[in-house]
Amino acid sequence: MTTNAQHDAQPNPDGRPEAGKAPRVGLFVTCLVDLFRPSVGFAAVKLMEDAGCRVDVPAAQTCCGQPAFNSGDRKDARAIAESVIRSFEDYDYVVAPSGSCAGMLKKHYAELFDDDAGARARAEAFSAKVFELVSFLADVLGVTEVSAHHDGTVTYHDSCSGLRELGIRQQPRRLLSSVEGLELKEMKDSDVCCGFGGTFCVKYPDISNKIVSEKTRTIDEAGASLLLAGDLGCLMNMAGKLKREGSAVEVRHVAEVLAGMTDQPAIGEKRRG
Repeated sequence: MTTNAQHDAQPNPDGRPEAGKAPRVGLFVTCLVDLFRPSVGFAAVKLMEDAGCRVDVPAAQTCCGQPAFNSGDRKDARAIAESVIRSFEDYDYVVAPSGSCAGMLKKHYAELFDDDAGARARAEAFSAKVFELVSFLADVLGVTEVSAHHDGTVTYHDSCSGLRELGIRQQPRRLLSSVEGLELKEMKDSDVCCGFGGTFCVKYPDISNKIVSEKTRTIDEAGASLLLAGDLGCLMNMAGKLKREGSAVEVRHVAEVLAGMTDQPAIGEKRRG
């Protein structure tokens, strides 16, 4: 994806925005958003620009390295981390529309450099300015409401990494409460895993399918017409299962609703006409 937003100011020595100037944000798009759902990236840009940020999307960015890291391939994970840090370290903040990717950038990069004090310090400085999108809006920028409208009922799934690594739970619900026309219907066990888990669903498909089957049951029981979450991997997993079961529940990334950008078909749906 691309954006016309550019950054032209020099970075501060302490890596934080200059007083009185709009913060410069580097959007970490994530692989799944880039390849499968670019609309999430554009929604993220809109939300941050509406909140007064200058947003750029570095062209050199790649995967966050989580698949390699979780598979024990520390050498390649470290090489990826070095590339990501180089691409983003001049920004005031690094924001990802994914708790999973943000968790990798924020919580696990430093340990890849335990044998090099200088490189570890650089990684820690980078990780300190990494945030998941909704957490950044609510906790860093202090956004309490958005200018969006959605007629309908929604239910929200708390993705594992965002909830357990980054403490994201009430932030999306507070912002959703400001969307005109929207009614939130909480599902039972909203904080229980959907069964995706990145490579987990590939290595253990039977277990993954059992987990997502339980999740779709609670989604349907909530009685909402739209399922939201903050991680595209989880959303694609749940959307696929709901579609195979013949459910009428649509699925979207929370950023799309918060930005009022729901003109694209829901996840897993084709454009009509």
